[in-house]
Amino acid sequence: MTLFTTDPAVLVLEDGTRHAGRAYGARGTTLGEVVFSTGMTGYQETLTDPSYAGQIVLQTAPHIGNTGMNGEDTESRRIWVAGYIVRDPSRVVSNWRSEQSLDDALEADGIVGISGIDTRAVTRHIRSAGSMRGGIFSGAAAGLDPEEQLRLVREAPEMSGLNLSASVSVDVAEVTPAAGERIGNLAVLDLGVKQTTIDNLAARGFEVHVLPQSATIDEIRAVDPVAVFSSCCVPCSMTGCPSSVSASVTSCSVAPSASARTSCPSVTAASTSRCSTRPPAGWRSPHTTTASPSTPRWTVRPTARTATAGSRSATSASTTTSSRAFAPSTSPPSRCSTTLDIPAFSVQYHPEAAAGPHDANYLFDRFRDMVIADVSNRSARSTTEEQK
Repeated sequence: MTLFTTDPAVLVLEDGTRHAGRAYGARGTTLGEVVFSTGMTGYQETLTDPSYAGQIVLQTAPHIGNTGMNGEDTESRRIWVAGYIVRDPSRVVSNWRSEQSLDDALEADGIVGISGIDTRAVTRHIRSAGSMRGGIFSGAAAGLDPEEQLRLVREAPEMSGLNLSASVSVDVAEVTPAAGERIGNLAVLDLGVKQTTIDNLAARGFEVHVLPQSATIDEIRAVDPVAVFSSCCVPCSMTGCPSSVSASVTSCSVAPSASARTSCPSVTAASTSRCSTRPPAGWRSPHTTTASPSTPRWTVRPTARTATAGSRSATSASTTTSSRAFAPSTSPPSRCSTTLDIPAFSVQYHPEAAAGPHDANYLFDRFRDMVIADVSNRSARSTTEEQK
């Protein structure tokens, strides 16, 4: 398809703001929460990141698509964004690894996009007014009455409470063999796991069993895991994913074979009776600096969060406590925590950072070391009990 399209398109926000542009990708109508990503590179990783399900992503970098798309850098089996907004699509693809153009990939996956609008104006509006629902109407849908378009946008479901993880999760278990010295089976609860996360875990000796988000504690135990890993979470409210919370609660408290774990903070928050809240602005970024108070380490890492884990519920009966372990240098604080009574921790960002840099990869080493220590401790306790 040509990039010199003159097919009309319009972006409509729920507050009535309208931006007219040109169709990009598939034609039709798409609805979702409008957010913006400040990454200058890595658009393929962003598009195929399940964390963006249900969201219309705006790229603040003006020139997008110059390196095309390839089969090696995808983070999952398809493009997950609900819609795509760019200012200036690249007229040509210029990269030796490219297998198809970005607009062809968007069209193949049915992703409705828009180009040629003032993305800076939209970004400033979203940053000030906060995330809001929006819709892209292109082709014949661009000719709908403006009031009808606005009505469709306002009738679209809000992100809070949606179980989007059900739409991106695997339907059946998938296994990736361990690379190098094998530690044991690792149960990964797929709430939107990225392929690079699986690769990083397998590279550290885990046989990775990716389980559907609806997996029960019995199905988790059937894997005979040395640990449980809850992937980065798609839904912006864990009220939309009660089965995942239930499995997480049980694996944290009564499953000794799955006692060492790392997790999405929203899952950890729910499983330790803390609340999760939504950050007000629609900012996403693959390059954000973070400081860890426990070490002199600063890392550059991505953030695509739709929820922030909050403080403990006043009605909590759990004895599990946690402390904030990482602080971002910009935006509202992430509630990233380490539990004090069980071997578990969480981070409110993507440590694999597939598009780079890979500053936060040490967290996979930390998780591996925690699991090895836990396995060793349980083995020692078992030997002691047998001797008694």
